[in-house]
Amino acid sequence: MLEILLERCRDVSAYTRSRVLQVWAELCEEHSVSIGLWNEVATVASGRLEDKSAIVRKSALNLLIMMLQHNPFGPQLRATSFEATLEQYKKKLTELAPKCTPQNSDEALLDNEVSCGESGVEDEEVEGVSKGQDSLSDSCLPNAGDGQVQGDNSVPDVGNVEQTRTLVASLEAGLRFSKCISETMPALVQLMASSSSGDVENTILLLMRCRQFQIDGSETCLRKMLPLVFSQDKSIYEAVENAFITIYIRKNPVETAKNLLNLAVDSNIGDLAALEFILGALVSKGEITASMLSALWDFFCFNVSGTTAEQSRGALSVLCMAAKSSPTVLSSHLQEIVDIGFGRWAKVEPLLARTACVALQRLCEEDKKKLLSTNGTRVFGILDSLVSGFSLSENIWYAAVDKAIAALYAIHPTPETIAADLVKKSLKSAFESGEGSEMQTDIASGTTVQVTKLSRYLFIVSHVAMNQLVYIESSIRKIQKAKSKKEKMDAEKKNLDANTESDVQKDDGINSELGLAASEDAMLDTLAERAEKEIVSSGSAEKNLIGHCAPFVSKLCRNFSVMQKYPELQASGMLALCRLMIIDADFCESNLQLLFTVVENAVSDTVRSNCTIALGDLAVRFPNLLEPWTENMYARLRDQSVSVRKNAVLVLSHLILNDMMKVKGYINEMCMRLEDADERISNLAKLFFHELSKKGSNPIYNLLPDILGKLSCQNLKGESFCNIMQFLIATIKKDKQMEALVEKLCNRFTGVSDIRQWEYISYCLSQLAFTEKSMRRLMESIKAYEHVLSEDTVMDNFRNIINKGKKFAKPEVKSSIEEFEERINKLHNEKKEQVLTEKNAQAHQEKVDNFESLIATKKDGDESGESEITEDEEEEEEEEEFDNPVEDSEILRSKSRGKKSRARSDGSSEVTELESGDDEEVESSSVHLRDASKYRTKRSRTRSRNVCPDSSVRRTTRSNRR
Repeated sequence: MLEILLERCRDVSAYTRSRVLQVWAELCEEHSVSIGLWNEVATVASGRLEDKSAIVRKSALNLLIMMLQHNPFGPQLRATSFEATLEQYKKKLTELAPKCTPQNSDEALLDNEVSCGESGVEDEEVEGVSKGQDSLSDSCLPNAGDGQVQGDNSVPDVGNVEQTRTLVASLEAGLRFSKCISETMPALVQLMASSSSGDVENTILLLMRCRQFQIDGSETCLRKMLPLVFSQDKSIYEAVENAFITIYIRKNPVETAKNLLNLAVDSNIGDLAALEFILGALVSKGEITASMLSALWDFFCFNVSGTTAEQSRGALSVLCMAAKSSPTVLSSHLQEIVDIGFGRWAKVEPLLARTACVALQRLCEEDKKKLLSTNGTRVFGILDSLVSGFSLSENIWYAAVDKAIAALYAIHPTPETIAADLVKKSLKSAFESGEGSEMQTDIASGTTVQVTKLSRYLFIVSHVAMNQLVYIESSIRKIQKAKSKKEKMDAEKKNLDANTESDVQKDDGINSELGLAASEDAMLDTLAERAEKEIVSSGSAEKNLIGHCAPFVSKLCRNFSVMQKYPELQASGMLALCRLMIIDADFCESNLQLLFTVVENAVSDTVRSNCTIALGDLAVRFPNLLEPWTENMYARLRDQSVSVRKNAVLVLSHLILNDMMKVKGYINEMCMRLEDADERISNLAKLFFHELSKKGSNPIYNLLPDILGKLSCQNLKGESFCNIMQFLIATIKKDKQMEALVEKLCNRFTGVSDIRQWEYISYCLSQLAFTEKSMRRLMESIKAYEHVLSEDTVMDNFRNIINKGKKFAKPEVKSSIEEFEERINKLHNEKKEQVLTEKNAQAHQEKVDNFESLIATKKDGDESGESEITEDEEEEEEEEEFDNPVEDSEILRSKSRGKKSRARSDGSSEVTELESGDDEEVESSSVHLRDASKYRTKRSRTRSRNVCPDSSVRRTTRSNRR
């Protein structure tokens, strides 16, 4: 019966597969599955994780959860633990039975075990074995990691040889089960990206259970659930939040703090953004308590023994995330942030200074004022030395200076003054002659500069310009906010007397008529626009500090020989150019051609990636300027570099989904990324089209015919085309859109003559979800595609459509479908015969044309020597006639016989010409016949009736010549 249940897990019916997996889960819960079958059931369940049916996948996930919860192998399923324990018990077994022939451990297990629910004695034995294995595994794990094996005295004695052999078999079964679950991790990662919320929720539950039993790879997979906090599905967000709380939060404060800081240290940029989002939500809900925050401060201040500089940075990073929702978190330790964040520990962990700069940005207004009054001068000096100095390594300096300049603009009362000093210091440092410079290059008027210092100068000046733009926008928002607040306060004043109220109303009416309120807003906008323009190019004749740098940056980036020689300088120069282009529209317009030239031809992948990201920012800032370059932006999707293609997919996805770029025209380039060689890019493209299908009435429906036409003309493999179109068509759910697509695709057959496109269109038709209406439309449009039914592949796709239609059709509709099937089969046979006949006729015509060209070629070659041959033959014939009168009489008789035979034949005119012709014609025809003798031999049988009379005359002529 159990074997039948295993077979039914692969049943054709999805409901049957799902129900059988549920039965197995119930059997596991009741401890009714033997250890011998345990791994077989686990293998079947892991295979069903990739089932096409959602209910089957759900049942498979629940079965694996139940198998982990009720497994007979112990509470810890680490593979290394099982391997170390198994190795020791195998040695023990060898010592106990040196003379016995070793048997297969699986056979021993099957011979000695019974179902766990059938015998209490066996149940107790397995339980004792599991407990012994657990204790031994825990004791052996550290030594196993060090590559050492404990001695035999540490192995518990479990009894005689048979009991030891049974234990070895149990350990091997447990090891296989652990590896089986571990091998499902890639499939579980895929399920977390499923469009079904049930798949995601059950996958998270299974991963939590795997982590509980210490399955290899479960911790890494759980990290990948963090980005799901941005999901718009509330159930998925709640599942991720509950899992996060269960794993990291629901413990004592010290352990919680340690878990969070380790998570912050090991996470990448994307995971850090997700962690910041979920921590902000938990702080708002009160899930992060004051004791947990206090424990984090203890780690940051090195109050916990054994704390490293990296853990201190992680603790401060978590506190900064919490401060985004509650800025008062940082209020109590301002002095520690300055002392530790920029002190001696910053030399041990360079990123600690960067994190301290982030903490300064997150301070509330009161804390900023407090910091300025107590340590303002010291903090500004530290930030100045951080930007201008060379204490940090090159790879850390850029990240630290990025946050340091942002911190200056966040806490300084007049940041433009200190920022100008930083630019001047950097400029002086870059263009002063330094000793021991490894790389130097001539710039402009022969001045030699260090490439490293020049790169830093370009980074500082461009980053100051960007922060100045942000500072102007934030100042405008503050003014608008203060204005609205003042208006609200004026409206909420106490009741005024009648005269005062009437006067106020009168003044408001006058102001509204004159438009004074609107003029204030317009004036504010004008001032903001002027302030932004003066950053790079001021309206006056005199340029400002950054305005002098902009032409230099543009000229430097146009010097391609220097840029190719120094890739580091090119990266900094193009980054500075892009930032200045984002600030000023005129500067952007004058350098767009340069930017696209570099993004297409630069050797460095980093430069092309940075420029691709900058193009997205420029498209948001100046959409009208970038619109003519849309095709060039889509061309980045074909770049050879994986990083460039990935950034292009991300940038275009952001622009299209936020309605900043038109989706029509070049969307086929994005479709081709669905079959990208890099799995991450392919997944990003799938996510883009999944989100695009949710907008409005699904734009993919309108784009599909255009996509089909353009992909058909691409040099794309047939399998890739089918996969792309299958994915896109699956995003269309509405029946009306499906019905309209049937008609649109059928009409495309009329304007297409390429067989390959016929196959592609018919394949797309076969992927649609047909209803009765769509089947009727297909049958009514037969005139549009009857000429393509001669192709077998096209016919196979139409047969698939018919088979689909028969499944849901009612009896009256089913009869129409059957008639339609007979009709297209008849058309298929007729068209196929017609095509075959045309091919044969064409082949025959080609042979005839080749023969005629061969004859013409031979005839032209023989004309030059025909006259000489004729004269010689005439002389010879005259001599033979006078010398041999007997032969002459025989020739005359043969001629008369030939004349009679030719008179009876159909070719009388030709015979008359041969007979009445003179000897020259006979000789020339004989020469021609000798040249074409090979061809006449091949065709003599098929043309015997027409050739026989002719050949008799020719034989007579040849005999006459002889």
